Amino acid sequence: MATFTVLMLVGFWFWIDGGSGLEQEAPYRIHTLFSVECQNYFDWQTVGLMHSFKKAQQPGPITRLLSCTDEEKKNYRGMHLAPTFEVPSMSRHPKTGDWYPAINKPAGIVHWLKHSKDADNVDWVVILDADMIIRGPIIPWELGAEKGRPVAAYYGYLVGCDNILAKLHTRHPELCDKVGGLLAMHIDDLRALAPMWLSKTEEVRGDRAHWGTNITGDIYGQGWISEMYGYSFGAAEVGLRHKISDDLMIYPGYIPRKNVEPILIHYGLPFSVGNWSFSKLDHHEDDIVYDCGRLFPEPPYPREVRLMASDLDKRRALFLNLECINTLNEGLLLQHASNGCSKPKWSRYLSFLKSKTFADLTRPKFLASGSIETKEAANQQQAVDDSERPHPKIHTIFSTECIPYFDWQTVGLVHSFHLSGQPGNITRLLSCTDEDLKRYAGHDLAPTHYVPSMSRHPLTGDWYPAINKPAAVLHWLNHADIDAEFIVILDADMILRGPITPWEFKAARGRPVSTPYDYLIGCDNELAKLHTSHPEACDKVGGVIIMHIDDLRKFAMLWLHKTEEVRADKAHYATNITGDIYASGWISEMYGYSFGAAELKLQHHINSEILIYPGYVPERGVKYRVFHYGLEFKVGNWSFDKANWRDIDVVNKCWAKFPDPPDPSTLDRSDENSFKRDLLSIECGKTLNKALDLHHKKRNCPDPHSLSTSKQDKGKEDSSSRKFGRIDGRNAVRSNPVPTKKFEESSPPVPKERLFGSLRFWAVALWVISGLGFLAVMFMVFSGRRSKGSKSKTYKSRRRSSYSGFMDMSGRDRVLRNTETSL
Repeated sequence: MATFTVLMLVGFWFWIDGGSGLEQEAPYRIHTLFSVECQNYFDWQTVGLMHSFKKAQQPGPITRLLSCTDEEKKNYRGMHLAPTFEVPSMSRHPKTGDWYPAINKPAGIVHWLKHSKDADNVDWVVILDADMIIRGPIIPWELGAEKGRPVAAYYGYLVGCDNILAKLHTRHPELCDKVGGLLAMHIDDLRALAPMWLSKTEEVRGDRAHWGTNITGDIYGQGWISEMYGYSFGAAEVGLRHKISDDLMIYPGYIPRKNVEPILIHYGLPFSVGNWSFSKLDHHEDDIVYDCGRLFPEPPYPREVRLMASDLDKRRALFLNLECINTLNEGLLLQHASNGCSKPKWSRYLSFLKSKTFADLTRPKFLASGSIETKEAANQQQAVDDSERPHPKIHTIFSTECIPYFDWQTVGLVHSFHLSGQPGNITRLLSCTDEDLKRYAGHDLAPTHYVPSMSRHPLTGDWYPAINKPAAVLHWLNHADIDAEFIVILDADMILRGPITPWEFKAARGRPVSTPYDYLIGCDNELAKLHTSHPEACDKVGGVIIMHIDDLRKFAMLWLHKTEEVRADKAHYATNITGDIYASGWISEMYGYSFGAAELKLQHHINSEILIYPGYVPERGVKYRVFHYGLEFKVGNWSFDKANWRDIDVVNKCWAKFPDPPDPSTLDRSDENSFKRDLLSIECGKTLNKALDLHHKKRNCPDPHSLSTSKQDKGKEDSSSRKFGRIDGRNAVRSNPVPTKKFEESSPPVPKERLFGSLRFWAVALWVISGLGFLAVMFMVFSGRRSKGSKSKTYKSRRRSSYSGFMDMSGRDRVLRNTETSL
């Protein structure tokens, strides 16, 4: 009995120990870091961040990385403001002498990783800026962070990820993510990244030749955001791909998205409420932390704000502004008490900060474990409800012109549409002039809506075929009977790999879905300010669009109008303004889309996992739904560039196709990224050729291995294609010799019919002449035997006959071999 009791106690102890261990030593231990210097400016920010850290119930410890020189430390009063880890100041670079305090952030993190015991006892790190207010727990794994996949906020103004800056400073510019502000990552990733972050910061800061605003997006052009690029380029170097969110962090003054509760306020920019305003730069030398009883000027009260804005979204934004400054003041009030200041006199504002109303307004926003579970449950219920009712109808459209270039793209897209399982119907919007339409042979390639061509603008005479896309969409909306609720808009040069549905990608009325086109830098500069009254709503998107029909009906006219407007603005064609590498206004239609959507304040769900360009390395685990083969891609010595096939008719020439891509079994598997990239490129090339092959079979093209000519093809094909079902290289346009060579390589040589007939005639003639010659010689031999009885003469005659026969036969063989070679 005693033994049993002991075992029970031991077991109970292990059970308690195991439970408490899970709580105290959770598998995901979190540590929050932020970097500051020994200045009053950072002290009041520290007070605000520390107060919000406690109020938001952020788990784990927090550490302030304090960068001070020895002289600064002598007079510094704020050591008590936060748990602090002192790091050497690099504001003045020890080697170059460059004054750049922002470098203290990566330098401080490197120092903390090397010298802090806390760094050895943590799994996840959350890195913030001092000028932030935390509104709720930031738990990395709840936000979707994984080892190798940090979570970060979007910093779209880092245009250097799209241009020469990234190519100069990282070997993997395609991995450069425009991120910053909030960073949540695994400690192992931070250890790999931190030294590179510091190194790349020094590198970019030293590259004065590329400090220009058009290259970096830095409005001052002074290299001040070099540290941000240091982070992005360093992460690209070590292969970190971020999960990027626009919804976790908000700047006061910005309107939050519907049904989204940001968990961070970043007050890096000035903001206002009515006549009241606040800018952190106005308080650069402010010792407000140590000035008892002094707070930042009080803002309006919630009751007043309700009267300022009737729009609920704008009102939410104003309340966030109030929350930010009131939390700062609440933190200062508590800090003054901690400093030993006497109790301040009563005021209406102080009473409000201590009120239940303010406490309720600033309760923690639990976007981590608790609230995520609730949302998941709600989503599950929604999924059940959705399964019980039919999904909304979808219609897919794409725009083309009456030229062979778009015909083979149409064949590829329509073929992939039927394989992909995409719901609903598909319609080709075909823009043709009357003359083009008379000659056009591709009417049966897809369900088609015919629209007038605007390639040559009817008013200005400008030649700009890309305008046909918005013009065709508008014409279709006004002339077709449409019963679909959502419209999916694609480009012709796409291959569908799976369905694109609004319910999967969360499209809704007022919230279209699209894919990122980050090179549209005009959304960030004067181009947007010139062409839309809401530049802040400009989204850099394109390619795949999922939009509610009601939004599209309001939007289509603006899309066309803004395209005309941007196209006419030749003064702003420059690459540094538009991102167009040709500086020719060729992407005006893309800006027409973004500016038109901004006019209606259509905010997109931007999804980077819908589309991939062949030739790009896919992200691990992502099942892309669309290939967009708008750029050249290669696998070994094989390559494909759609531009090389602009003037070659592979649709109306029997069995014409593109050069076959390599067999996947020949690929090098040593580099997993390259292997997966090449597999996708091969899949795209094979799908296009398979589509063409099925198209030719549908047209009843003759057996390509047969020399017979079908009656159907007579009069349609030239002599070579009638016999062999291939394209003669002569059909290629002279100004574009590359495709001609490709067709010659992929097609057998085709002899001309007259030559073939002539050779056949002479071969028969030679056979007849040789036979007659042989008979004549034999006749002479036998005649000689009868006329001359002498043995010697007969012997000589035989020798002459044999020699003559040998000469005739060998000569015939040589002619026949030459004839066969010609054939």
